[in-house]
Order: sequence, then structure tokens, then C-alpha cells
Amino acid sequence: MSLLILGLLIFLGAHSLRVFADGWRTRMIARFGANAWKGLFALVSIVGFVLIAWGFGLARQQPVLLYAPPAVLKHLNALFTLVAFVLVAAAYVPRNHAKAAIGHPMLAGVKLWAFGHLLATGMLHDVVLFGAFLLWAIADFVVSRRRDRRAGTTYPAGTLSGDGATLAIGVALWAVFAFLLHVRWIGVNPFA
Repeated sequence: MSLLILGLLIFLGAHSLRVFADGWRTRMIARFGANAWKGLFALVSIVGFVLIAWGFGLARQQPVLLYAPPAVLKHLNALFTLVAFVLVAAAYVPRNHAKAAIGHPMLAGVKLWAFGHLLATGMLHDVVLFGAFLLWAIADFVVSRRRDRRAGTTYPAGTLSGDGATLAIGVALWAVFAFLLHVRWIGVNPFA
């Protein structure tokens, strides 16, 4: 469990700099340059992600059951995850209504993904992993929305073609992950 927690601290810590140390982050970018900062950020993120994956795998070998969710919540999680994939796609597809409405659809997607997994799983390692991502996404979303309001940030209006592309990409990525990659990478069939 310690590797999982260390990985979460590194990964989510790096992704929380704009939340808790935006001024310091801005000074470091000015000092080292945007490309060097992005390289360092990517390296730290990869290290954190590897530790999360490794630590989660180790923690699964010594499971501690906290609660036993009913089967219906596992099916509900599949729906939450589908919507989460569409929201993440909305962060990258230009001119869609989700981005126009909420500004930070990736964070909304992470919140939904983490919440759904907390409902569907009841092991301690699951609660640590998904709980940490849920708390991080909530905090980052709130801070990002406040920053947008202070700066007067507006996002381009959504279009039907942007919505269609967002939906198609999100559903396609979800289907590939849910039906093929989740079992291979995570070792869990989300529909079993």
C-alpha cells in the first residue's frame, strides 16, 4: 500500500501545483522555460503513474474488504465510466457543449470515473486509489472554475458537429477500454 500512496502523492501532487502553488509553478516556468517544465512535469508524472500501477498491483495481492457493493452498482459504474470517457473526450474535441458549459470536462470525467469505481468496488486499495482521485478532481475543478471566473475566461460555444465528434470518440474509446483493455491491463472484467 505504501507504493500506491507514494505514487498518488507524486502523481496527484504534480497535478495539484496549479491548485496549491500556482505562483511557484509560474515562477519555475519563467525560470526554466515552458519546454523544460513540461519535460520535468512529464517525467514526474510518469514516475508517479508507474508507482501507482505497481503499488495497486501489490495491494491487490493482500485485499482488505471494507464493504461489499451490490451487483447493480457495478453495472451503474459501466454507465458512469461511459459518461466519463465522453467528458474526457470533450476536453480535447473543439467546440462542444460540454466544454462550453463546464469548462473543465476532463476533471468532471475523472470525478465521475472515481465515484463510480468507489460505488462498484469495496477493497481498501480501491478506496485509496479512487478516493484520492475523486478528492483531487473535486478540489482541482473548484479551483479551476474560480480561476476562470476571476480571469473572465469563456469557452467557445458548442456546435452539433463538436458534440457528435465528442460523443463518437468518447463512446469508441470507452468500448475499446471496457471490452478489450480493462481485462488485459487491470485484470478485471467490468461486466462480470
